Amino acid sequence: MKKSIKEHIEYLLCVSINTVRSISGGDISQAFLLETESERFFCKVNPDVDSHTMFLAEKEGLEDIRKTKTIAVPKVLFCEPLENGGLLLMEYVEPKKASKADMENFGNRLAAFHQHAVGTEFGAETDNFIGNLPQSNKKHCDWSEFYVEERILPQLKLARDNSRLQDSEIPTDQTLLRVCKNLFPKTRPSLLHGDLWSGNYLISHDGTPYLIDPAVYYGHHEVDIAMTRLFGGFGLAFYNAYNEHFPKITGEAERNDIYQLYYLLVHLNLFGNSYYQNVKQILDRYF
Repeated sequence: MKKSIKEHIEYLLCVSINTVRSISGGDISQAFLLETESERFFCKVNPDVDSHTMFLAEKEGLEDIRKTKTIAVPKVLFCEPLENGGLLLMEYVEPKKASKADMENFGNRLAAFHQHAVGTEFGAETDNFIGNLPQSNKKHCDWSEFYVEERILPQLKLARDNSRLQDSEIPTDQTLLRVCKNLFPKTRPSLLHGDLWSGNYLISHDGTPYLIDPAVYYGHHEVDIAMTRLFGGFGLAFYNAYNEHFPKITGEAERNDIYQLYYLLVHLNLFGNSYYQNVKQILDRYF
């Protein structure tokens, strides 16, 4: 962390920071643990020109989750623009290795969160980000139309523009919509975390589950669950507890693939061709 940024944070907090330690905090921004004589803080810094806007969206997403009063999120203290980029400063939540009971509690808390519904439209009042890619949340009354137009198509077009996919590999809009309408159930909008992999939750020392780094919008609750399975899964205790509230329904396995397609496309666009085969397999299987 640059000395000027450390001094700016000290000014904001009105304290002296004794130590600054780089810690894991995602693939997009640098993350730091800041320690004073009596407190610890978590700080993310990003030099990109759009990073302050990205951090503001993250702050708003955390606040949306907090307002549901169903699951914990870290408290945001400051979201500041910098001369180059931006910073996000939050309370530091000390994580621990999750026990079976912790994951069961997490499953119950996430289900309570997904039961939070407002209105009948899918999307959100504002757009946000998935990683550092723009994520459109234009509202739709039809879930299939939202998922195709605001999730899959923008990522397919970006992959084509970046020469990650060829035109011949991209299904038509009509094909995408037809397949999704056949497989997606009628569902009410649930508030979603939006990017729920293992790096975006933590269990605190007292066993409280926290959600971090959200990309929130209202969608089908199975989207979050599909993302939890993409890179290894969260364990049976979590899924058994969650399924007590949201039992599986017909077509869940197929929807799991199609919901994971969005995240695989995001990874293809962010990190390159190592994700191409995963994307191609789903496109070939369903479209």
